[in-house]
Formats: sequence, structure tokens, C-alpha cells
Amino acid sequence: MAATPELGTPSRHEKSLGLLTTKFVSLLQEAKDGVLDLKVAADTLAVRQKRRIYDITNVLEGIGLIEKRSKNSIQWKGGGPACNARDVTERLMHLKKEIAELERVENEVDQHKSWVQQSIRNVTDDVENHKYPFCRRRDVIAPVLSGIQFFLIKLLPPVNHPNLLR
Repeated sequence: MAATPELGTPSRHEKSLGLLTTKFVSLLQEAKDGVLDLKVAADTLAVRQKRRIYDITNVLEGIGLIEKRSKNSIQWKGGGPACNARDVTERLMHLKKEIAELERVENEVDQHKSWVQQSIRNVTDDVENHKYPFCRRRDVIAPVLSGIQFFLIKLLPPVNHPNLLR
């Protein structure tokens, strides 16, 4: 049989860290300039164990919603009642559009990379090109002097990477 709580004794829900966190954040958002003294917060929320307040502040600081000003003072950095939901929605939509554009550009770059890799494979796999594994200085200088147009590719030292040519 379940025990009935005595009058005046807080229930398990009333003592929960989740409820305390909600009350703490509300108190913090209502504080002047978003700055709150932790001793005042503990007294206002009637918290017997200040450790619970410090647990809450550590988590909120870890996720970037608050920052410590001094040993017993913190400041709210997150959104609050004064935060304009429309501005947040517009910013979110702008960021989603920016992500979509960046993904499109990334796909385009990947396609160009694939084309270049295939072109290089075509050149290196062509048996006719095997007789020209390197070129000498005179092979480069002679055409320049004779007015023939050409292009030069400088090969870098081999790199062992799975995405590079085989």
C-alpha cells in the first residue's frame, strides 16, 4: 500500500532536479540584466543543498546558456522571454538555406573532383602514354624556343591515400 505524504512534506516531484532547474532558469531569466547571485537563488528557491544549484549551473554553463561572473554570480546568455521567436525562426531559415547551398556546392566540387580523377586515370592507363613516364629539361625548353604551346604538370611525391589514384 502506498504511503500518503504528510502535510507540509514536499513530494518527490516537488524535490526533483528537473523542476528545480525549471524554477532556477525562470528566476535567472527574470533577474536584472540576467545576472543572478547563487546565494539569493538558493534562498529564493528554498534549496537546502546548494550542491543542487551548482549541479544546475555546471550543466547550463557546459551547454553555453550561462557564464560565471564571479564565485557566486552567473549571467544568462541564452534566449528568454524577451527573445523574439520570429527573429530566431528567420535566423533558422537563413541557416537552413545556407546549409542547402553549401551542400550543393560541395556536391559540385565532388563531381569536378571525380572528373579530374577520371581524366588522370585515362591518361595514366593509356598505353601510348607509358613511353613518356617523365620529361627532360630539353623536352620542355625546346618547344618554348620553337613557339609550340604546351602545358606542364609537376608531379608531387606519391601519397598513400585511399581516395587517390591507384
